[in-house]
Amino acid sequence: MTLTETRDTEIRGGQHGDAVPARPGTRTRTRIRLLTRHQERDRGQTAIEFLGVTPLIILLFIALWQCALIGYTFSLAGNSADQAAHKGAITQGSYRGQACREAAEEDLPPVWRKSMKRTRCENSGALYKATVQLKVPVLVPGVLNWPMTIEGNAASPLEAKR
Repeated sequence: MTLTETRDTEIRGGQHGDAVPARPGTRTRTRIRLLTRHQERDRGQTAIEFLGVTPLIILLFIALWQCALIGYTFSLAGNSADQAAHKGAITQGSYRGQACREAAEEDLPPVWRKSMKRTRCENSGALYKATVQLKVPVLVPGVLNWPMTIEGNAASPLEAKR
């Protein structure tokens, strides 16, 4: 049994993937015309897609910047508490608390110094402990702060009198 091939493209018009009997070169010109029409319809598509995604990109950058500010505030609180505990541990006499608080504010940027909530300095056996609480700025330091505070804790061994 042999397969026979029928060519009914004149009836179906070549719309279903059949080979269209045509003059040489006509098929290429038809494809070029179709591609040109398709490109003309999609001319502004990229711009529209970019405009649709732009707000999401901006929100992502804002979130990343806020995370960076939170991390920087953690770093500042920890360093400030460490400096305060060290200064309180090496200071002798009744000026320990004052030296501790001054050291806590010494290296802070002015914006974080203004938003510093509280510094607690205390003796705890052979250690001198310091706790610093800072507020986290919202997007631009110095304009607005979050209601939450970040706490930095540190301890340093007390220096013996010589």
